[in-house]
Amino acid sequence: MLPTVWDTIPAANVAKECFADEIAIDFPTVDHVVEKLRESFLGERRADTLSTEVVVSRREATFGTIVSLDVPVRGTCLRCGGRGEIWTEPCPECAGGGDRVRTHPLRVAVPPGVPDGARFRFRVSAPGALPVRIEVRVAIASSAPQRA
Repeated sequence: MLPTVWDTIPAANVAKECFADEIAIDFPTVDHVVEKLRESFLGERRADTLSTEVVVSRREATFGTIVSLDVPVRGTCLRCGGRGEIWTEPCPECAGGGDRVRTHPLRVAVPPGVPDGARFRFRVSAPGALPVRIEVRVAIASSAPQRA
């Protein structure tokens, strides 16, 4: 598996991109309402989104495939239990912060017939970590390596 490269999309850009046609053009005054609905019903606050691109071959795009990703998530430091210290010393694992970033393995199903540039948006909830918004963009390359 190749290392995954992640970019961060600031929360302000995500809100503008999601429902951009309907809100920004047709109903510019309801942008704040959509954010309140998202927070109330989905338990989400406006947060940054992690974005990455997966490259699949034409064959994989035609028949579908499963792609493995390692998602960076922030959670409570397991060594100090979130206290930031062990006895009277700062925790060496989290440098006294009480939390740390670790990777969470994720398998993303790319459906058959996916077009080049398709984007999947979802939220990852890993045990002991804060939920993370994810955006995966599919790029089709005829010379991409075949997965087993």
